[in-house]
Amino acid sequence: MTRDAALRCADRLTLGGHMRIRTTAATTALLIAALTACGSDDGDPDEKSSARKDSASKQVDCTDESLNQKEWLDHCAEDGAGAGGDGTEGQATSLKFGETYTWPDGIKVSIVEARTFTDYDSELGESAAPGDRDFRLKVKVTNGSKQPFALDSLTTLVEGATNGGEARVAMLERGSDPLEGRLGAGVTATKTDDNALKTKYGRKIIVTVQRDSNDFSTEEPPEFSGTIKD
Repeated sequence: MTRDAALRCADRLTLGGHMRIRTTAATTALLIAALTACGSDDGDPDEKSSARKDSASKQVDCTDESLNQKEWLDHCAEDGAGAGGDGTEGQATSLKFGETYTWPDGIKVSIVEARTFTDYDSELGESAAPGDRDFRLKVKVTNGSKQPFALDSLTTLVEGATNGGEARVAMLERGSDPLEGRLGAGVTATKTDDNALKTKYGRKIIVTVQRDSNDFSTEEPPEFSGTIKD
């Protein structure tokens, strides 16, 4: 606060400005009083804004499953922002196999690996189509929410990462454990997702994991890149 501002504030404190300041001691006393009284009105606007935000955040229960996406992002995202955190603000969506993506409600997904499938059931007439490479994805899902999670709300889109191509769904029996049923709160499971891709498109792939939920329709779906191994 400047000296002039302090004097103006002191003037307000002395009976509406009708009392005259006669001595240096009185001036000093009034300046101190003015600084004390008026200084409390000053402050960093950013600090005040932050304090208001903190106060608002404390009134929101970030573990409440009934929160909508906007409320969660406004009040809770900062605590979990960043790749691999609990929030999606600033979170990377271009990931590698083995890395984890987390939606705001605590559902986590990771593509563990992709491996060529050759363990066909001959009794069912299984075999690779000419020019195709059958492979199996392992999809790790963790239910970090407080409610059962429908696994079939997750779907994958697999594309070749070298020179194009899109994989088709393959129906492979042995060892299959697809994204079906419900996953309990706090439970982690690794499921399978079978696909076939033309060999001409190579082994490098990008797996996009999409979630069938209106709550996250505006979210950029995570993409996991990796290589189909034997």
